[in-house]
Amino acid sequence: MKAAVYKGKQRFEVEEIPTPSPGPNQLLVKVHFCAICGTDVHAFLYDIAPPGTVLGHEFAGTVVEVGSLVTAWKVGDRVIGGGGDPPPGQEPGTRTHPRYNYRTMGFPEGSIRGYAEFVLMEEWQPIAIPDGISDEEAAMCEPTAVAVHAVRNSDLKLGDTVGILGAGPIGLLTLQAAKAAGASAVYVSEPAPERSRAATELGADAVINPLEEDLSVEIDALTGGVGPDIVFDCAGFPSTLDLAFNIVRRSGQVVLVAVPWEELPLRPVDWMARETSFKASWGSLPGDWHRAMGLMASGKLTVKPLISEVGYIPLEGMQEAFEGLVKPSTQLQLVVRP
Repeated sequence: MKAAVYKGKQRFEVEEIPTPSPGPNQLLVKVHFCAICGTDVHAFLYDIAPPGTVLGHEFAGTVVEVGSLVTAWKVGDRVIGGGGDPPPGQEPGTRTHPRYNYRTMGFPEGSIRGYAEFVLMEEWQPIAIPDGISDEEAAMCEPTAVAVHAVRNSDLKLGDTVGILGAGPIGLLTLQAAKAAGASAVYVSEPAPERSRAATELGADAVINPLEEDLSVEIDALTGGVGPDIVFDCAGFPSTLDLAFNIVRRSGQVVLVAVPWEELPLRPVDWMARETSFKASWGSLPGDWHRAMGLMASGKLTVKPLISEVGYIPLEGMQEAFEGLVKPSTQLQLVVRP
């Protein structure tokens, strides 16, 4: 089978590698679509993925072969590449470790994931794609679960107002998750016209271009001078996190959703007098995948605007795509089509 193999030093190569065979409790999935995640872009940019690794964890496909002991799946089932509940004793070790962090989570050397024609999965790992959800949409379940986790991880209550900094895929999904959770108004900060249009289409009550308008002034005007109850930083730059603390209301909450890679020179003295709380939200848990899929199936959350003008790329286009994604981007979503 073909796979885009990470060779180290910010380089992918498309190679023919052996198609894996499922063991007794495994299944083989043909990958139809695999969305490119910011985590993989970071792995590429900072060269932290081991050479020989096949990245890609936001994928959807069809079961083409099952192991002799598999009972939960059959050939032809449509699945996404994660979200299942591991049986006792098989939980991923680092995710539940008390000192878990980005550096310790690791990228298993030689692992093969969604940037390939086929991927091997344990029986418990995937979840089914409901009827009415396309494979392209299903491939976006993982980032949707990240947004769901961020909102559930926050102090958001029915009727609260919300600010979102950054309208990339995670920001747009967090906007919808906040609305579904009962936010009375959601205000989005985003300079890119394409993303601003998507935010408006997805229900933002106001979209502010921070390069053309003073965000603090505009937010004060929208909230009667008090600021949003909760601000989600979905951009992760020093300037955006500082803005989040500046615009949130007294005793409000800032939730960091994006993964920041630059030093964040926070000045607590600027916001501690307002008794602002700070919460980080990391990735998602299995239950969040099920909730995300349920929201998509019910129509309360949609990923269609993110993929309506999606850039479909073949495996051979991975190198060029990643070189573009490490630069400031205005794109909504790129999807690999093996």
